[in-house]
Amino acid sequence: MTTRKNSGSATTKRRRASSTGPASERRDHLVKLAAELFARKGFQATTVRNIADEAGILSGSLYHHFDSKESIVDEVLSTFLDDLIARYRTALESGSDPRTVLSEMVRIGFGTLEPHRAAITVMQNDWNYLRQFERFNYLVKAEDEVEQMWVAQIKAGQAAGQFRADVDAKLTYRLIRDTIWVAVRWFRPGGRLNTTGLAEHYITVLFDGLATGERTSQRA
Repeated sequence: MTTRKNSGSATTKRRRASSTGPASERRDHLVKLAAELFARKGFQATTVRNIADEAGILSGSLYHHFDSKESIVDEVLSTFLDDLIARYRTALESGSDPRTVLSEMVRIGFGTLEPHRAAITVMQNDWNYLRQFERFNYLVKAEDEVEQMWVAQIKAGQAAGQFRADVDAKLTYRLIRDTIWVAVRWFRPGGRLNTTGLAEHYITVLFDGLATGERTSQRA
């Protein structure tokens, strides 16, 4: 993806740049509160009044910082996607072999589960609703760019003889993607594994498999 140079995130970045000091801190606090509400209640079910009540302010005061709840969720999602894609690009530009790069991309994905938990939850629950609106077109563009990154890397690994040639690259990516993002529903910080341990466990299963002994191919 050529991400969102002409999308809503550009507007978001201009707003961030124009806000400094206590006002900026207050704005960031409101975004975090709203993100948690969106994740817990769902974006559609969350009202401006809900956000204002959570923040302990009047609904009208919220409009000093945002013109709508759509602007808030826009900032939540664009911040997550900008961070994710920047990290993926860094991994791809490292010049490492495909298996090493793919392993790092897995670590990056799992590594977002804590700092971007609310955004990932909103993506999981409200994707189909948000993508109906033009202002959120960048969500689809971001999804396409990320898919292209992963698929290209899987195909590079196949061409280099590191990955099996008899698996579908796009399907493989989508299985990996769903494993990572659905984990936000059950992963809890402070458990037996942190996100680093979770990623390493998944990398082991992904590349070394579950079965012992001779590999058996799937039968038709």
